[in-house]
Amino acid sequence: MEKRGKVYLVGAGPGDIGLMTVKGLRCLKKADVVVYDYHLNAQVLNYIKKDAEFIYAGKRGGHHTMSQDEINAILVDRAKGGKTVCRLKGGDPFVFGRGGEEACALADEGLQFEVVPGVSSSVAAPAYAGIPLTHRKISSSFAVIPGYEDITKEGSAIAWEKLATGVGTLVFLMAVKNVDVLTQKLIENGKPPETPVAVIRWGTRPEQQTIISTLGGIAGVMKENQIRPPAVMVIGEVVRLREKLKWYEQKPLFGHRVLLTREHSSGFENLEDMGAEVMEFPTFEIVPPASWQPLDDALGQAGSYDWIIFTSAKGVKFFFERLRELGMDIRCLGGAKICAVGPKTAKAVEGFCLRVDMVPGEFRAEGLIKSFAGLRDSRGKNLEGMRFLLPRAQEAREVFPEKVRQMGGHIDVPAVYRAVRPEGGGKRLKRFLKEGKITIATFTSGATFTNFLEIMGGEAKELLKGTAIAAIGPVTAKKVEEAGLSVDIMPETATMEALEKAIIEWAMNSGTNGS
Repeated sequence: MEKRGKVYLVGAGPGDIGLMTVKGLRCLKKADVVVYDYHLNAQVLNYIKKDAEFIYAGKRGGHHTMSQDEINAILVDRAKGGKTVCRLKGGDPFVFGRGGEEACALADEGLQFEVVPGVSSSVAAPAYAGIPLTHRKISSSFAVIPGYEDITKEGSAIAWEKLATGVGTLVFLMAVKNVDVLTQKLIENGKPPETPVAVIRWGTRPEQQTIISTLGGIAGVMKENQIRPPAVMVIGEVVRLREKLKWYEQKPLFGHRVLLTREHSSGFENLEDMGAEVMEFPTFEIVPPASWQPLDDALGQAGSYDWIIFTSAKGVKFFFERLRELGMDIRCLGGAKICAVGPKTAKAVEGFCLRVDMVPGEFRAEGLIKSFAGLRDSRGKNLEGMRFLLPRAQEAREVFPEKVRQMGGHIDVPAVYRAVRPEGGGKRLKRFLKEGKITIATFTSGATFTNFLEIMGGEAKELLKGTAIAAIGPVTAKKVEEAGLSVDIMPETATMEALEKAIIEWAMNSGTNGS
C-alpha cells in the first residue's frame, strides 16, 4: 500500500520569532519539506532539518513566485510521496492566508492535514503599537477587512454602510495601495472624518513604524511618510490609547537588529528582552574531525596525562561522546587534573561529574600560559616532563602547545571537532545589510569573521560600513582590523555574557535605536 504523508498548515506569526507557537515550531522541526512565504522572520528557517527540502512560495511587491494552484499541487505531490510537509505561512493560515484553499485541495485528494493557528498581524501589530482592539469603555467589537480588493468594482463583498457605523474598531490588512478610496468609502457611509487612525508598518519587527492621523487625513500622511507594505491600518477610538499604552517602541534597544555569526546559544537573551532582534547567521557548522585516530590514541593512554585541558563546551561534548562510543568511561582518565577555559566550559565538564581544578582568569591561550607558567609538579619542577592532553578544534592557535614544549612539557592536541563553512546562503543577509537593517554585527572568533568575508564575497567590507562591529576578544578584533575595519565593541573578558553586556552598554550610550 502506498505510504502517504501529512501536511501541517502552520502560522508563523507576524514577524517577532517569539510569537511563533510551540506546536508550530515542533511541526517545522520534523518536516521533510517546508513550503514557506516571504513575510517571515528568517530565523524561523534555522529550525528546519538540514536535509529538508526548502520550497520558496513567497509574494513580494505583487510578484508571485508561484500561483496558488502551483502551491496546492506541490503540497499534494509531496504528501502523496509520503513526506511530512510544513506549509509555513506568515500570520495565521486562515486569516487572509489562503490556507482554506490549500486545506480544501488536500481534502479533495483524501490527504491528511492539520492546521496550526498563528498570531495574526491584525491583532499583533496593533498590540505592539499599544492599541487594544477592544476596550470595555470604548469598543466592544472589531472587524478585520482585506484592503486589497478593488472596491470600485460592482458587487463588492464589503458592506460599507454596516462597517462604517456598526463596528467599534476596523482593522484593514494590505490596505496601503487603496487607502484613498477605503477611507473615502467609510466617510461616505457615515464614519466621521475625525475618527483616529493608526497605520503600523512592519509590526512586531525592529523596523516597526507607527503613524497617527484621522480618517480624513491618513492618506496624505501616509504619502508624506512614504509608507509602503506591509502595513496594518486601525480605525477607531481605541487608537487614542496608544499615547498611554505604547510599550514596544520604548524598549531600550528597540530598532536594533543584532547579527550573530555563530549558532544561537544562551547569552543573548537580555538583548531580546530589551527590544533588539537577534538575527542568527552561522558562518560555520560544527562537525566531527576528519579522523578520530589521534583522539583514540590519546584516550588509549588517558591515565598517563597530568592535565586535560578543555577550551570549549563543544570540545567537552565531542570528547565524552567519543569516549562513550569507544566503550570507555571517566575511570580511564585516572588522576589527571582538569582545566577548563571559561565558566561555560567548566559547567560542561561538571555535567559529567568531574571537578574542575583550574579556570584561567583570561579565556585564551595567553591566559593558559599565565596559569601554568608558575605551576610546579611533585618534584618541584616547572612543566618539564609533565604531560598535557588538549582536545580542541581542528584549526586552532599553536601558542599554548608551543609554549608547553619550550618549557620541556609534552602535549597532545587531538582534534575533537572542526568548523566548516556552510554552503551557499547569505542572500537575505546581504539585502538586510544593504538596506541598513543590521545595526550591530557580532564576531565570536577569527573564523566567524573570515568565513563571513568569504560568504559575502567581494562586497563584504562595504556591506559592514555603517554597522557597528562587536568582537569577543583581542584575537578576533585583530582579524577585523587586519581587514581594514574598526571594532566598536569589545568586552573585557571573552565570554558571550560579557559580549552581550558590552553590546547593551554601547547601544544605551550611543543614543541610537537603529530605526
